[in-house]
Amino acid sequence: MEPSLLLLICLIFALAIGVLVKLLLQKYISRNNQKYQVVDPRPIASEAPYTFFLPSPAELAAIQKGDIVKLMFEYSHQTETWDVERMWVIVEKMDGKLEGVLDNDPDEPTSPLLAGDPIVFDRHQVIDILWDNPEQAPEPIARREYWDRCLVDDCVLDGTEPIEFIYREEANMDVKGDEYSDSGWRIRGRMGNMTDEEAEARAVQYVAIGAVLNKDNSWEKMVDAPIGTRLIRNFSTNAYEAED
Repeated sequence: MEPSLLLLICLIFALAIGVLVKLLLQKYISRNNQKYQVVDPRPIASEAPYTFFLPSPAELAAIQKGDIVKLMFEYSHQTETWDVERMWVIVEKMDGKLEGVLDNDPDEPTSPLLAGDPIVFDRHQVIDILWDNPEQAPEPIARREYWDRCLVDDCVLDGTEPIEFIYREEANMDVKGDEYSDSGWRIRGRMGNMTDEEAEARAVQYVAIGAVLNKDNSWEKMVDAPIGTRLIRNFSTNAYEAED
């Protein structure tokens, strides 16, 4: 091989190594400059009691070494995909605060975290538990969940109007791939002086019944009412009455 060609190959190789080292260094520096915090989920549960469920106090108190718990990690930097991720942590120590190691790699490409990283957290930050010894775990709280779907005015979900009219029809909104079915419930926000045309033009969403109950649970006792039910809310008494 000609010396000049060999020299050129060596130079190209050296440049490639230099670029690779620079990229790895930039990634290392970037990773160590990123920040995260473990989220306190209690305010979220308070705002969404029908769709966001936390372990009971007895379950939280029973967490031991070897259990795997789920936490929410919020990033403070500009992310590419996820601002918040839910990830599992293997509990290793319990000395006031709990300590463990991350059990999975994040999906967020810019996350400063990697599987095996040490994590320090409080019991109240746990949102789910995989028990190392399930037979010794406390019984979870029995609760009804409302995942069947309904059609609801946007103004109810964004909180700008309370529910005024509810009716249940034959289900006709099932979505392919959705494991939960259409309940048939149709939820309309307060219409005030709106015309029928204006009311029909409102934006609507197809969501879990629980998402509606999070915003307005005044109709919770009517959820199991039969198809054909049509009720109007009397705002003076806050009771639902049969439509005339």
